[in-house]
Amino acid sequence: MADPPADDAAIIRQSRESPEAFALLYDRYAADIHRYAARRLGEEVADDLTAETFLIAFRNRSRYDTDRAGARPWLYGIAANLIGRHRRREVRALRALARTGSDPVAASWADWVDGADSRVAAQAASARLAGALAGLSGGDRHALLLVAWADLSYQEVAQALSIPVGTVRSRLNRARRKVRAALGGDPTLAADPAEATSHG
Repeated sequence: MADPPADDAAIIRQSRESPEAFALLYDRYAADIHRYAARRLGEEVADDLTAETFLIAFRNRSRYDTDRAGARPWLYGIAANLIGRHRRREVRALRALARTGSDPVAASWADWVDGADSRVAAQAASARLAGALAGLSGGDRHALLLVAWADLSYQEVAQALSIPVGTVRSRLNRARRKVRAALGGDPTLAADPAEATSHG
């Protein structure tokens, strides 16, 4: 059996003639999309959202720009649009976390925090962060979380959301400013290490 194509565009081109080849993209990215969806909306929605993301991608594969070797931003863009349909649910969950300090979406955050004092501090920071995220516009929240949680570059976020890179920078700047203010102005709490290296 031949090795799978190295780049995503080649897989998509191949899938236009042999639809089963599209499964390679699912194998490459489904776990990442699922993790991102679960973090935004919870596990119970993530399965359906991941499946719908790949179904939409499969149906629209003939329109994919195969000059772009990587399909990752495209898939995250589809997922972000679907998450946008659940905006009220996401904002409700973030506000619940801000109010109670108990995160119904990412209940396992405490697993990586050692010691009771650290867990209490992490819960307080998580509650403030959730309140700040809930207060962002949908576009600003998408841009910030695609960078912070999906680890996309500014260019990839621009591709995912079909907006100019300058708009990504504006949204991130505005979102970070609001998050920093909500977290007491500590720049390390909302800093993006890629900010210094992302110039296009």
